Amino acid sequence: MTRDSGHGRRAGDDVLAERRGFLGRRVRGGKLAREPVAVPGKGPDASRAQRSSAATRTVGELPQVFLKPERQRSLLRGHPWIFSGAIDVVQGEPVSGASVAIIGADGEALGVGAYSPSSQIRVRMWSRNPHASVDADFLRERVRAAVARRAALLERDALAACRLVHGEADGLPGLVVDRYDDVLVLQVNSAGAERFRDVFLDALLEETACRAVYERSDAEVRELEGLAARTGVARGALANEVVTVREHGLAYRVDVARGQKTGFYLDQRDNRARVMALAGGHDVLNCFCYTGGFSIAALSGGARSIVSVDSAAPALALARENLELNGLDASRAEWIEGDVFKQLRSFRDAGRAFDLVILDPPKFAPTAAHAERAARAYKDINLLALALLRNDGVLMTFSCSGGVNADLFQKILAGAAADAAVDVQVLSRLQAAPDHPVTLAFPEGEYLKGLILKRN
Repeated sequence: MTRDSGHGRRAGDDVLAERRGFLGRRVRGGKLAREPVAVPGKGPDASRAQRSSAATRTVGELPQVFLKPERQRSLLRGHPWIFSGAIDVVQGEPVSGASVAIIGADGEALGVGAYSPSSQIRVRMWSRNPHASVDADFLRERVRAAVARRAALLERDALAACRLVHGEADGLPGLVVDRYDDVLVLQVNSAGAERFRDVFLDALLEETACRAVYERSDAEVRELEGLAARTGVARGALANEVVTVREHGLAYRVDVARGQKTGFYLDQRDNRARVMALAGGHDVLNCFCYTGGFSIAALSGGARSIVSVDSAAPALALARENLELNGLDASRAEWIEGDVFKQLRSFRDAGRAFDLVILDPPKFAPTAAHAERAARAYKDINLLALALLRNDGVLMTFSCSGGVNADLFQKILAGAAADAAVDVQVLSRLQAAPDHPVTLAFPEGEYLKGLILKRN
């Protein structure tokens, strides 16, 4: 079954066959064979007008985006983005967020996507089925399927905290939805998702029966899409913007209106459980601690002490609330407001040492263009962290930068270890929790990567 089942419903092989101009089929030697049939207007000698005419008969009356020769390969492999440099010509006048038909250089209909005239990512694909009708029913089904995939996780705790929709991985590019108890937090980060915002809001309430949706469409990417920031209650009523959720038996207060991202780092759920298992009897340092997710997990796991550092006073205030909320020993916790780089140098100069250091810094490299500068920052901070570890100490270190892939991140860490003149073993590789899925065709979706390292 294709992901577009129910909208231009047909088996995947039939869709691919029609896209490639194969109409006759017969069985040869027990295998399905296809006989190529010429399609008018296809081929390198066809004029643009001929190609447009042939494509129109296939995909209907949508505006058409023609790709340059050889620029459709990633799309055929399943990548959901088309960059502006891959486009030959646009026929019609698609407005921001409008659905467009994608046509290869040979006239092959490749699918339907959402057009964004302001972004370098000019089209985000809704479907590789050229017959898909991208309407309210189509998108409601995508939302329903995304919520259904998280059903088991949502049932795990009485008060659920879970990512319900994860953009491209759920076939809904630019849409992010997190659930905190009975409140949903929505981020609309693309022109296509913006066009169907009301459809998404209605579908989400229908599928979840939550009491409110709070919108946090304030990410920088909206500016690149030509969209203004928008925040506030989008559906229902919300008496208190701070919501309490449970995770691994612990309670956390989440500020959905003013917190980072949608209020909490849900992608680190499984890694907080790892900290609980590692922290017992140890002195722990948590850098960029935000509202204390790793800190509370470490104390719950029996840490002897926890030092937590962050530059944001409101986040530290909420972290202290989380400590009290869980009835943990406040005498074992130290909270420091300040610059993490400076604080680590101060600890080094003072001869402080720890058994477990956690580094979960903000995004240093949003794109590959920032990777070189980000590499220096990652190397510096990990070098400082390694210097603070006792022998046999453990460093849990992360990067959430899309512009730094896992291979580059490991090379940066190897350089830091070499400069620190310490031997380091890789104990484990870390990633986002499973409600933040990654598709094989879209490696850019694997933004969070981490390593557990042991200093020998």
